Amino acid sequence: MTSQTLSPARSRLAASYRNLTLWTLQGWLAMFFIAAGYAKLSEPMANLVDLMRWPALVSENMVRGLGLAEIALAVLLLAPLVSWKHGRPLLVTAAAGLLALETIMFALHAIGLEAGLAVTNLALIAMTAPVLWHRAREVR
Repeated sequence: MTSQTLSPARSRLAASYRNLTLWTLQGWLAMFFIAAGYAKLSEPMANLVDLMRWPALVSENMVRGLGLAEIALAVLLLAPLVSWKHGRPLLVTAAAGLLALETIMFALHAIGLEAGLAVTNLALIAMTAPVLWHRAREVR
């Protein structure tokens, strides 16, 4: 088995594709969590309970706080658009927070036998994990 060394041009091209892929995932995650957070902030509790079972088990303030947290973390995923130097650590922190939130919500939905919501959280985990992994490993 031989190892192949990439030329500098190929290396830059691969890095460009990786960066484009990560930004695409970050954008999709941000859009999803801004929408989900907005729904938790603006929808009546009765609608949220109809859509998901867990809001019936917690206080309204917790649901609204979770919505606010989702919006804040989603915005922080895009922080490097303003400043890469200061935004990258915020991005990594936000991705870690979203990954923790997604994992907890996956477990809750799986325990509650809400298959559709559990699969949605698995898809979100599959999108967030590479963002966290690659952005945390980038050269500062």
